[in-house]
Amino acid sequence: MKLKLIYILLFFSFYLFAQEKTNMDILQNKILEIKNQFAPDKRVAVFEIEITVENDLISLTGKTNLPEAKNKLMEISKEITPEIEDKIITLPSKDLGEKIYGIVNLSVANIRSKPNHPEELATQALLGTPVKVLENHDGFYRVQTPDGYIAWVDEDGIEQVNHTELMSWLNSKKIIYLADFGFLYKSTANTKERVSDLVLGDILKFVGDEGEFYKVEFPDARQGYVEKSFASDFDGWFKSINADGEKITSTAETFMGIPYLWGGTSAKAMDCSGFTKTVYFINGIILPRDASQQVHSGELVNTENGFNDLQPGDLLFFGRKASEGKPEKVTHVAIYKGNLEYIHASGRIKINSFDQSKDNYSKYRHSSFIRAKRILTSLNKNGISSISDNKFYTGDF
Repeated sequence: MKLKLIYILLFFSFYLFAQEKTNMDILQNKILEIKNQFAPDKRVAVFEIEITVENDLISLTGKTNLPEAKNKLMEISKEITPEIEDKIITLPSKDLGEKIYGIVNLSVANIRSKPNHPEELATQALLGTPVKVLENHDGFYRVQTPDGYIAWVDEDGIEQVNHTELMSWLNSKKIIYLADFGFLYKSTANTKERVSDLVLGDILKFVGDEGEFYKVEFPDARQGYVEKSFASDFDGWFKSINADGEKITSTAETFMGIPYLWGGTSAKAMDCSGFTKTVYFINGIILPRDASQQVHSGELVNTENGFNDLQPGDLLFFGRKASEGKPEKVTHVAIYKGNLEYIHASGRIKINSFDQSKDNYSKYRHSSFIRAKRILTSLNKNGISSISDNKFYTGDF
């Protein structure tokens, strides 16, 4: 009788263990399903959820910036395991209080894949750019930029603000710096004393006019002077923009020779998609960050029978074409210039051609060409927005 009881207990123990393992497997699959549904691209969404077991209690732990995804996951999880605990942190973190916004406070802020200076440079953001602050960790803030990109910036890179302070900045009169490089000076009399460097596209708060200088202010209230010949009233500049293919290509050519930098997104140095993104930004348009994201934007241009339908300003995408067993992989982007030429960041900003008779013909690029997209006909669609319509610049985020 005793032996029979032991067998029964062992059977139920194995049954419960198997049932728990089955539930865990189902839960894990549901996490992946929800992630694929709500956050398929980790560059623009946080969904870092895992199952933990402590003292026989099953919990879902981790963090996400997508409340609707979390709610959906918990609803499904409780149907599988009713006693499961919700330990998922919804971002922005409550530790931030009301200061869940930021304004870039350097000429160019370096934004990294992980919260540490030696980590990969994921992207950059220019002075005056509004960002969403999601959490902090060891002197770094996890932020989301106007193109949706999420990564880590060191605490000196942004001025953390609440919504009232953000709106005060967004609604203030501002100037935009339009020279490639330059400086903000402590006074108009002595241009050897500097407050900071500046790069093309930097935005500062207007304080006043002083002769040939604008008096301006950083997000952290530092003030200085910038030469009027190198800057413009932001609203006036934006209203004067009428982006077309010719303006896109002429802007692109001003960067000729600038060095390539992985993650670079400024006139100092840039990668291929940082180049296209910067060119379009100077024409009032915000693109997704990476080439593999930009390829999903815009209107498809027919290139099946050659390049005759291309127009200046179109984006050209290159990489590995889909083949049996291997999916397509976009790894490079360029701007079509016209006459079979394109300009891109590859080692440096340079011009190559699809014309085999030309000295600047690139067989490698020609053979790896995948498709072309037209951006200028697709404003406010598929991740493309004008600065004025982007929710980060209206404060509605």
